[in-house]
Amino acid sequence: MPGENLTRDEARERAALLSVDGYEVALDLRSAVGDGGAEPRTFRSVTVIRFRCNEPGASTFADLIAPSVTAVTLNGRDLDPGAVFDGSRILLEDLAAENELTVDAQCAYSRTGEGMHRFVDPEDGEVYLYTQYEPADARRVYANFEQPDLKAPYRFEVRAPEGWTVWSNGAGELADGVWRFAETRPISTYITCVVAGPYHYVTDHYERVFEDGTKLEIPLGAMCRKGLAPYFDAEDVFLVTKQGLDFFHDHFDYPYPFGKYDQAFVPEYNLGAMENPGLVTFREEYIFRGKVTQASYEARANVILHEMAHMWFGDLVTMEWWDDLWLKESFADFMGTFANVGATRFTDAWITFANRRKAWAYRADQLPSTHPITADIRDLQDAKLNFDGITYAKGASVLKQLVAYVGRDAFLEGARRYFKRNAYGNTRLGDLLSVLAETSGRDMTVWARSWLQTAGVNSLTPQVLLDTEGGRIAELAVLQEAAETHPELRPHRVAVGLYRRTPEGALERYARLETDVEGPRTVVAELAGAEAPELVLVNDDDLTYCKVRFDETSLATLREHLGALTDPLARALCWSALWNLTRDALLPARDFIGLVLRFAGRESDIGVLQMLHAWANSALVHYVAPQWRATGERLVAEGALGELREAEPGSEHQLAWARFFATVAAADHDLLLLKDLLDGAAEIDGLVVDQELRWAFLEPLAAHGMADEAVLAAELARDDTASGKRHQVRCLAARPSAAVKAQAWAQVVESDALSNALVEATIAGFGLPSQRELTAPYAEKYFAVIERVWRERSIQIGMDVVRGLYPSYQDRPETLAATDAWLAAHTEAAPALRRLVLEARDDLARALRAQECDAAAAGR
Repeated sequence: MPGENLTRDEARERAALLSVDGYEVALDLRSAVGDGGAEPRTFRSVTVIRFRCNEPGASTFADLIAPSVTAVTLNGRDLDPGAVFDGSRILLEDLAAENELTVDAQCAYSRTGEGMHRFVDPEDGEVYLYTQYEPADARRVYANFEQPDLKAPYRFEVRAPEGWTVWSNGAGELADGVWRFAETRPISTYITCVVAGPYHYVTDHYERVFEDGTKLEIPLGAMCRKGLAPYFDAEDVFLVTKQGLDFFHDHFDYPYPFGKYDQAFVPEYNLGAMENPGLVTFREEYIFRGKVTQASYEARANVILHEMAHMWFGDLVTMEWWDDLWLKESFADFMGTFANVGATRFTDAWITFANRRKAWAYRADQLPSTHPITADIRDLQDAKLNFDGITYAKGASVLKQLVAYVGRDAFLEGARRYFKRNAYGNTRLGDLLSVLAETSGRDMTVWARSWLQTAGVNSLTPQVLLDTEGGRIAELAVLQEAAETHPELRPHRVAVGLYRRTPEGALERYARLETDVEGPRTVVAELAGAEAPELVLVNDDDLTYCKVRFDETSLATLREHLGALTDPLARALCWSALWNLTRDALLPARDFIGLVLRFAGRESDIGVLQMLHAWANSALVHYVAPQWRATGERLVAEGALGELREAEPGSEHQLAWARFFATVAAADHDLLLLKDLLDGAAEIDGLVVDQELRWAFLEPLAAHGMADEAVLAAELARDDTASGKRHQVRCLAARPSAAVKAQAWAQVVESDALSNALVEATIAGFGLPSQRELTAPYAEKYFAVIERVWRERSIQIGMDVVRGLYPSYQDRPETLAATDAWLAAHTEAAPALRRLVLEARDDLARALRAQECDAAAAGR
């Protein structure tokens, strides 16, 4: 891949040598609009860095990835760019105690979402720019020392096309054709930011008066492309923003430190969002063009609050190196839900966390690439891949456990001391543990070793012994297990809930006890003598991070009465546990699908319902025995259509079932119904088929040969927007034709003409589970090209290709053997590439085990 891979050792050596006093960055973006000819490739970037060196006479390097460098000046000496610049680094020799480096370069516009991304809106031809850097792509826009512990203040100035507005981290003003921005506080390179273009911009204002009488005023802004302005509900974005600022001011006792607070919703974004201080960037899909469920609004609020928490955890106080990425991402992930519940209308957000976020963590923690929350990050490629379910969702889960362990007040007081002691600085694990030890009075080293410095997930199973009459508990114990590869048994603070059915048939909790679980078997003595339960939930209220298992009685109760469980969080936890049993080949996938068909229609929480739809589809695609797949597809489609027709007209549940039905529709009569709903020849009372739902219906039609290129072109004419183009590209690649698949493969693998968003859309349409025979020839091709792709393309595109084109739907032992053969023959391949292949292999091996379990169920 282009660009050198900075190692941790190199970063530590440079940090010991240098301290940075400040940057002045001047960008000339007037080339962005082009001149009607070829697409513009570069822009001018001039950077002045003032820095000190602890060892005069020493040598080091600055980072820059650029097509060319015009001039380099160090302490008044002109250096030969051809001699000192190798395409990614600028050699700096014979440093003085105080230094000034000036670099004049031509940097490249990006189409991959890395660096300075350039997007042309197909709807109106307008050009939009934004930057995205994490972990190390600021060097694609200006020369710098690209590591998080060399913080400095920044001054940006930008020349832009006439009529554009430009934003950066600090407040800006336009004078004499130049946008000049206020100097930032000391921050890391990866959270500097520039957004430029004819964005639709809305303003608001936040004000807070503290107990000492001081007043804090924060200008608020929110922006999106002009084409999305009709759908932009900025008032709701501002509402959540103000609620979040109030919440964090109440709990952090440290005023927001970065002046203004802009939020930009930008096109073709690789991430959910990025915490640039004063200018947070989000993927524009959080602006909803059609009807969505409340789960979508809750998810957006969670992301807004997650990024806001970063203003303190990550921006004000930053990890020293990516080993301690959890110091920002785990905390922000936890705080996003914590604030959502505590400050907004989404008071049930912990249910979503238990059901959705933790599912991501459980999967990541069972992959061969699992790692401790405090990871061993050797270089930048390691760092890029560690923005994963461990660092985010497991870390957040462990912090939730920590709050139960030390107490909410001690946890928040520890955070407050952490901010005040380390403001604008960099920290390691020990810096946080020391303040938590102070505020809680507990020795944090044992907890940290078990939870932060070991990998893997524990399973907790209830063991219930009844008295001789069978009416009461004689002994209840919790059994703890761990995988052989990660045998750590951890201390867990859990709530054990006992449930029985009421005379009316509801399954309700009648006893609950919080207790500490340690070692392989923990007796919960306090529950001895309680009435015999029909269901034991060993992680009630979701206090700890574990896989929940059930005893035989509890599992039998859920098979018959899961829908009668009245508490929504308990129900979500049971669904999550049943899904983990399915993934672990302990519950036949057809049984899980049967539970979804029987009970999902009663699910009140829309986020849980949509997660069940996703899980049921995964079970059908990956985990059922192949010989039962057609039967399963028919049953699921029939069940989804039945629930769609029974759902309350116009409700979000109706919308969720409509989308799920489109996902699983395969029979001719189901596809004809989708076509009739599109054409208006059929109606379902209350269901509005808006533009987004039209595309959702068109994809299965395209995939089954019932919507050809002309139909998709007509739909694009109806929705000639950036969003419409992405949908059309996905549907075009989904068509059941060998020629279509060959073209899609070539566009992604052999060419770099597509932007990141269209690469993603093409991959999504290429590899559909219903087209296993069509894509079978590409399994061998995949292993032949991935090393070249990884070497030649950007890391983001490399990740998309290696993950997205892995032949997972060729779910046969032969595919597993081919994967093993590639791994054995490529032991020297980039570790990050091998990690992606190993993860894909593990998912496939898990699917094959689940299929064996499901096939065995057929003989019961």
